[in-house]
Formats: sequence, C-alpha cells, structure tokens
Amino acid sequence: MHRIAIIGAGFAALTAAQRIRALVPTADITLVAPHPEFVFYPSLIWIPSGLRKGADLRLDLHAFLARHKLNFHQGVVTGLADGGRRVLTDTGSIDNDGLIIGSGGRFLRRLPGIEHALIPCASIEVAETIRDRLNALDGGTIAIGFASNPKEPSAMRGGPMFEFLFGIDKLLRRQGRRDRIELVFFSPSDRPGQRMGPPAVDRLLRMMSELDIETRLGHKMIRFEANQVVTEGGAFDADLILFMPGMTGPAWLDDTDLPKSPGGLIQVDAQCRVPGWERVYVAGDSGSFPGPDWMPKQAHIADLQARAAAANLLAELDGKSATATFKTELICIVDMLDRGMLVWRTPERLFTLPPSWFGHQAKRFYEWWYLRQYR
Repeated sequence: MHRIAIIGAGFAALTAAQRIRALVPTADITLVAPHPEFVFYPSLIWIPSGLRKGADLRLDLHAFLARHKLNFHQGVVTGLADGGRRVLTDTGSIDNDGLIIGSGGRFLRRLPGIEHALIPCASIEVAETIRDRLNALDGGTIAIGFASNPKEPSAMRGGPMFEFLFGIDKLLRRQGRRDRIELVFFSPSDRPGQRMGPPAVDRLLRMMSELDIETRLGHKMIRFEANQVVTEGGAFDADLILFMPGMTGPAWLDDTDLPKSPGGLIQVDAQCRVPGWERVYVAGDSGSFPGPDWMPKQAHIADLQARAAAANLLAELDGKSATATFKTELICIVDMLDRGMLVWRTPERLFTLPPSWFGHQAKRFYEWWYLRQYR
C-alpha cells in the first residue's frame, strides 16, 4: 500500500488528496498542515463590505477527512529528510513513499515599513481589520496597490487588489462617503494587470479614471511610513494602506536542498516534478513552473497542477513514466460588488467580457459550487 504525504490544506493539497483517493482507494494518504481547516481566499474581497464574514470562509475539514479516509498530521513543516521520504514538522515526522508539496508560498515582507500596510490576502483576520479600519474612516486617503517579486515577476497576486479597489469604491458610494475619501491606486508597473491581457488593463485603467481614482504607476517602491507611501516618483499621504507584495517559497524551504528558482520558489518541471528528487511533486503557489509569463498564481491553476502531480506521482509509484502535464489557463472574474469582469486566457486565445451583473453572480456561484465539497 502506497504511503503518500501531502503538505498543505489549501486548493492544491486538497485537490491532490481527492484525486489520489479517487484513483487509488487503498492508498495511505496523510495531509500535513497547521490546522484541519480550509480557507477560501478568493472571497476575502467581500469581507470589508459585509457580503461575507470570516466564518463563511473558514471550513472545518474533519468531515472531509473522514469522508475521503485521509489521515491528518497537525504541525508546522520545518524541512525534509532522506530525499523527501520524510517530512519534518514541529510535532514529529511523517515517512512516505511519495510526496506532494501544496503548502503555498508566502508574501515578501522586505520593503521597509511594510508593517504599516495591510496585506489583504494574508488572512481572514487581516480582511476583517480592513473592514474595521474602513468603517472607522470618515475622511482621508486609502492607498491600494501591489508589486511582484523582482527576481520572479510571475510570483504575484495582483487581481484581488483590483477587486478591493473597485469594491471599496462601490461600498463608499453606497454609504455616501466617497466624496470625503480619496482612493489612490499604485504599482511599480505602468500597466498593472498585464497577465490578464491588454484589453483588460485598458478597461481597468479607464474605469479608474471614470471613478476619479488617482493612479501612481510606473515607479519603484521605496518604503511605507505610518501615513505615507514613498516611491521613486514621489511620496503621497495615506490614512489606510492596502498592499500585496510579491511572493516567494515557504519558510521551511531554506532548510532543505530542494532546487530553488531565482525568486525563491521550488523549481519544478512541466510534470510538476522536482528535478533530481524521486517521487517529489509540487502544485500551487510554492512552485516555479515552466510556462508563459502571464501564467497566474491562483486557485484554478493550482487545482490543475495538483491533478497532474497526483497522476504523475501514482505513475512513478507504479514504475511508469510521469507524462501528465497541466493546462496553462487563466480564468478570473474581477469583482466589483455588483458586477464583474471575466477574463479567460490560454496560449491560443484571450477573451474578456466587460463588467456585468452576470460576472458577479458567476463568482458567487463558483464559491458555492467549490465549497460544497468541503461542507
């Protein structure tokens, strides 16, 4: 019986576990994570407006684990041993015949003064803090922006920042407070959101202009201060700063010999396999995958990578060649509380739908459809 360890309890890890269980009912599968819970990060954008509460997005996994006959090891990963055959944690070690790393990455916090900014997708608690700070703000300026990992530009998650921007604008207008609160969008890129394609970027920038959202684009970040954003193009005041920095690999990666990309992610090949490491695979944000420069860091592609990693690990365990690859595809809806802009991109095509009521409802339906498997 195969003993398989999966690090993580997010999109990639849970999809990999389900896929392996479906393909090999007798496999001994152990999930390794700090808590037996799943957080649906895409809907954090709705916490500031009250459309969602934290409890709506944090799901207890005990029923899911029992239903799929999965073991759970509660602990924080600290490293690997024996070429990946042993996962080390602060609560003990787990031996395995095959390993999938779906632990996600972490945000870079090297920018001086970043403690003065809130990173919206860091946690439910941060999203709730944004809600509370926003409710207490009677006037002033809100600065919202994002940047990439300078050594690995693809390691970023900018889409949610557009959603926070337009969602907060809509909320303030509903509340009659928008005339007292300025919104500033900032980014080192002069055309932020390029992974969604030129039509989407043009539309987003046009909407900012139409909604009187000031833009500070094309200037490298220098630092944050308590009430100020400082860039090479100048500084501007801000009473509330929301910032999404670039991403890098998990903290425990530095204590392993796993190959790393220039940006600090785990280097993997087209089959989601770690080169030179037998039966070790990666899916999701912790990996650096070959592909086009617009390939996203998002839940959808993490699920696709997890399916490929699961198939290839099982093939390798059975003495077969690992040949499965994942589809390179970007599907996102930039939500604006009452409408949403759909973007679908593959190597062959780029399709964009303007913001509509349908887009918003589609995003809400996706949340319900996805979460039903864990409830």
